[in-house]
Amino acid sequence: MEWLADPQLWIAFATLTVLELVLGIDNVIFISILSGKLPQEQQPRARFIGLSLALIMRVLLLLSLSWVMTLVDPLFTVFEQSVSGRDLILLIGGLFLIAKSTHEIHGSLEGTEGASSKKVYSGFASVIIQITLLDIVFSLDSVITAVGMVNNIWIMIAAVVISIIAMMLFAGSIGAFVQRHPTIKMLALAFLLLIGVTLIAEGLHQHIPKGYIYFAMAFSVLVEFLNMRLRRKAEPVHLHNPFSDADEAKAMEG
Repeated sequence: MEWLADPQLWIAFATLTVLELVLGIDNVIFISILSGKLPQEQQPRARFIGLSLALIMRVLLLLSLSWVMTLVDPLFTVFEQSVSGRDLILLIGGLFLIAKSTHEIHGSLEGTEGASSKKVYSGFASVIIQITLLDIVFSLDSVITAVGMVNNIWIMIAAVVISIIAMMLFAGSIGAFVQRHPTIKMLALAFLLLIGVTLIAEGLHQHIPKGYIYFAMAFSVLVEFLNMRLRRKAEPVHLHNPFSDADEAKAMEG
């Protein structure tokens, strides 16, 4: 239990929890939009089931990826550099995070508003199936981010569990905060780029101390909060939301 006295692990836990919360907002909005297609009395149950499925899938993915990360025996060699199962996960995960964050940044700045919410869904089972499929996609970047930031599986699981529980309880408040301060979301996506590059470096056997990553993130967050105080009266930047439609405001309030 000596890890409990390690301040770096507590910093990693707090940072990862906040990052999972911010990155999970799109998941919450998507679930809210889909559940909004159901009768009023079924919406709370659909939101609860959707977030519960997200939690289960994240924990299962964390456990499976953590097991793969123990596979350090070389599988093959490329340009005289051995590649293990762990290296493959790090490289693929890093490329995935870079591609996903780049796509999200582009979609937020230049994408079409409400592009992903024009489909009409009907039936409780249909909505749950759609939520489950999208939860898998949302879970991938969440889990790979956790693997890139922390080496302790229990810290990863605790951060994911707490972030999902917080989304269940305070989805509306968290979503409203990110809506009022969209640069927070852009900062989180920039962190994904940073973590993606770190994962690729680790996969190529170039170790980057986690302390440097945490310091860079903490400094960026401090600068952003200072900027938020300076621009209180300014009109916030509007980011395009692919899940935005007429039901979103009502869904976020509920």
